[in-house]
Amino acid sequence: MGSWRRRRVCRPLTEDATYVTFVGTHYQGRRDIAKSHRALFAGFLKGAKLTYELLDVRFLGPDVAVLTTRGDNYKGAAPKKLPKVQTYTLVREGERWLIAAFQNTRRKALMERLTFRFAPETRPTARR
Repeated sequence: MGSWRRRRVCRPLTEDATYVTFVGTHYQGRRDIAKSHRALFAGFLKGAKLTYELLDVRFLGPDVAVLTTRGDNYKGAAPKKLPKVQTYTLVREGERWLIAAFQNTRRKALMERLTFRFAPETRPTARR
């Protein structure tokens, strides 16, 4: 399992990647991000799996893309609702796409519904 974590957490990141967690913690650099993920998956996320769905991908040039997903981690059956939204900034280095920045946000569905109810113009066009 250790080699899987190393391969999945370290290799797809640029050396100077940034990561902002859904609680607002900011990590700078591949080593810092990998260290935090190793601790998480050795502790309370031990045995957890990750799932996601692709929401959008936009190419800002031939070597830069922004990817948006909805996802979560889980144990047991995969969740039907995915409460986190992730935004990745990807850069191409040679033949590989690497993560230069990653933002993970926990969606607040109740607050979102209330906002849309009392300020319907804030609802994204795709959800109208």
